Amino acid sequence: MPDPALFTLFVAGLVGGGHCLGMCGGVVTAFTLQLPPGPRWPYLLGFNAGRLLGYALIGALAGALGSLPQLLALSALKTVLWWIANLLLILMGCYVAGWARWFARLERLGVPIWRQLQPVLRHFLPIRQWRHTLVVGALWGWLPCGLVYTASLSALASGSTEKGALLLMAFGLGTLPNLLLIGAAAEHLRGALRLRGLRTILGLLLVMLGMWRLYAGL
Repeated sequence: MPDPALFTLFVAGLVGGGHCLGMCGGVVTAFTLQLPPGPRWPYLLGFNAGRLLGYALIGALAGALGSLPQLLALSALKTVLWWIANLLLILMGCYVAGWARWFARLERLGVPIWRQLQPVLRHFLPIRQWRHTLVVGALWGWLPCGLVYTASLSALASGSTEKGALLLMAFGLGTLPNLLLIGAAAEHLRGALRLRGLRTILGLLLVMLGMWRLYAGL
């Protein structure tokens, strides 16, 4: 049976597709406009492979931090972190549904780190060689995002470098279907995701996922 935590974050990434397209759709478009002539799909795969590696690194770092002896001795703290992660998932669902627009302010917490990485990112743009897509994708994974924060807290609570990397990788795999739909398909999908009813349904699914996790924990 798959690990419930891995399954939860995979579904969170999948259901949070509207948020992913809203935040990252413009980034993907900007990257693709700078690509060399020729087929674009190898570069798109490279971007997303690098993004998954970036997520795995974030998860590994969070898991390693949670594995420090000082934190391992505080089992209550790990429980609190787990609860915060799932409450954050519920709030994220409310935000996607349009009920908690103030949640966007929390996403700005990662802006200082993102600003530090931007000079490195600009060094590899425009893309000149395929291998540069892996670096750009890995840096892209650090873009401030509430869903990434939720997954990172879960990785921190896991207290394991390996488990933390797997948790963020599972989340990243969930986001793949949405972010691979580039071009005309992505434009149609973004148009559909502007519909209030669909965003409400996606938000409710995230809320239910977080509530299910809290109930299972009890």
